Amino acid sequence: MTGIRNIVVLTGAGISAESGIDTFRSEGGLWEQHRVEDVATPEGFARDPDLVLRFYDMRREAIQTKLPNPAHQALARLDAAWKGELLIVTQNVDDLHERAGARRVLHMHGTHLNAWCTACDTRSPWTGPMIDRPPCPSCGARALRPDVVWFGEMPYEMDRIYGAIRQADLFVSIGTSGAVYPAAGFVRDARELRVRTLELNLERSQGSQWFHESRQGPASRLVPEWVNEVLGG
Repeated sequence: MTGIRNIVVLTGAGISAESGIDTFRSEGGLWEQHRVEDVATPEGFARDPDLVLRFYDMRREAIQTKLPNPAHQALARLDAAWKGELLIVTQNVDDLHERAGARRVLHMHGTHLNAWCTACDTRSPWTGPMIDRPPCPSCGARALRPDVVWFGEMPYEMDRIYGAIRQADLFVSIGTSGAVYPAAGFVRDARELRVRTLELNLERSQGSQWFHESRQGPASRLVPEWVNEVLGG
């Protein structure tokens, strides 16, 4: 792909849905059984911490049974082969990008596989349950919560993300609804900076009109095809 050196890729729930991970909008999944206000806000956690911890314990356990799909694997191949700058910004809180082999990954909404101690402000790898209030590995306080950005909280490393977009030649959005801000606004930031923009999504998103090009289909097909184009076969 000529004229492209620095790439920012934004991934959303659509890329992990094909690995069997529930999205907010999936029917019959964990999210359908709970109101977002109850399980994904600081207020919900303060009101009923047991409900929130149990909910995230189930999700943390579930994602460890899932496997990366061809879209994750294709991005890992791009990460390994791309000589320019690359940043994979994911809204997802699973670790499927990393398990596929990608290294240049930024989790703007945190990750299920970390625990955040609200007493000492440290984050620790975490794969087990939190419902029984285990002690923090660093300070021993029983003040752990999921290291996941809830509605009303600031996503992580926004300065780094905006810095990467400013330096990018290409911005690619994969499997996102275009409904959740600030991520939904990245394409407009890229357009204002004259960055080339591409959408790969199952269907047109709420922000499709902002992209120079929008391709529809499953991520497991579209992403490997696009990576092949970028790497020249």
